[in-house]
Amino acid sequence: MTFSILLFSTAIALSGVAAYYSIIGLVTLFPSAALPIIVMGATLEAAKLVSASWLYRNWKNIEALVKYYLAFAVVVLSFITSMGIFGFLSKAHIEQSVVSGQVSIELKIIEDQIKSEERKLSNAQRSLSALDRLVDDSSVDSAVKIRNQQKRDRADLDNQINSSIASIKELNEKASPFRIEYQKLSAEIGPIKYIADLVYGESDQKTIEKAVRAVIILLVVVFDPLAIVLLIAANKEVKNRQQNKEIVYSDVNVVEIDNTQFNDKPKKKRTKAAEIPEEILQKVFKK
Repeated sequence: MTFSILLFSTAIALSGVAAYYSIIGLVTLFPSAALPIIVMGATLEAAKLVSASWLYRNWKNIEALVKYYLAFAVVVLSFITSMGIFGFLSKAHIEQSVVSGQVSIELKIIEDQIKSEERKLSNAQRSLSALDRLVDDSSVDSAVKIRNQQKRDRADLDNQINSSIASIKELNEKASPFRIEYQKLSAEIGPIKYIADLVYGESDQKTIEKAVRAVIILLVVVFDPLAIVLLIAANKEVKNRQQNKEIVYSDVNVVEIDNTQFNDKPKKKRTKAAEIPEEILQKVFKK
């Protein structure tokens, strides 16, 4: 009995979770009618479980038309539930991909700005080094004259260098939260990267999408069908227990007890006085 309860509980719990995911997935497909979809999904899920149980218990005692229609309805409802689960899991993956894409885009923009400032800094430093070499290659008198001529250029280059350094620092501070978020998202999708690399031998974005679809399909295949099979197994367990009880009762020998012997009044015992002739008794009592 305990195992039957465990089977029923597991089947109902699994079916409830499947129904929850399925309803969310169906609401995603029809967002303008969320409440009717929730009511319809919950009702159909309950009808599916009841139909599967009743169909198993009465498979040999119902008409062919009813039998095959109910079987067809259970299969179609299971397919609808699986489709809703697929939509729910796909939506979750797409939302994560969108967030990851937004973070990646923002980070890429900032990284490009940092690279641009680094190029400006590098060019200014090279120009300043060229001016220094020009002074170093000149004589003492010419060097003083050339350095005086380079004052304005050097000032501009120094300003450019300081400005680029300040911009790079500011951009790095701005990029820091996006880098942290990107690292978190990368850690979250890390397992699927390993799965993609294990199955397909590479882990680029296209391969990761294929691996995600494969995992979702595997979950869908075993989710709702497993709940239905567990429910049928629970019904079978209960049915077997009922049949075993009937067999035990049929093997018991019923003993009929004749109670008439207990209902009869006890017979009076005849005394010796009853055997004495009446004439003698009258003579004795008269005396």
